[in-house]
Amino acid sequence: MSDRILIADDEPNILISLEYLMKREGYEVHVARDGQEALDLLRSVQPRLVLLDVMMPNKNGFEVCQELRAEEALKDTLVLMLTAKGRDTDIAKGLGVGADAYMTKPFSTKELVVKVREMLAAPRGAGAAAEGVAP
Repeated sequence: MSDRILIADDEPNILISLEYLMKREGYEVHVARDGQEALDLLRSVQPRLVLLDVMMPNKNGFEVCQELRAEEALKDTLVLMLTAKGRDTDIAKGLGVGADAYMTKPFSTKELVVKVREMLAAPRGAGAAAEGVAP
């Protein structure tokens, strides 16, 4: 069975292209268009990894990440933040609320695929230790 991935982003073009890219790589993909929808899907689908935008309506990516880390059933979900917010303080905040990795937009799809593979290859529950681990 393929790994489940949730893509949470409010930008339709990014959602479509990431969904296509991840499906092409063989992943089972679910999409959310805002933070609350992302949390609802996280709870029902329980993906292995979430590609999480920071700036979204209803709840931002930082809030979503914080809430999922607080829930026992979701705390081992891998989080890769994909965002235009690339200042050091934003990156520190993302990692501080529990993101496993942080990638700024615009990003290379090739780099993203490599990062997703690396993260999914790491043992479950490795948490932030998954950052930078080679397959």
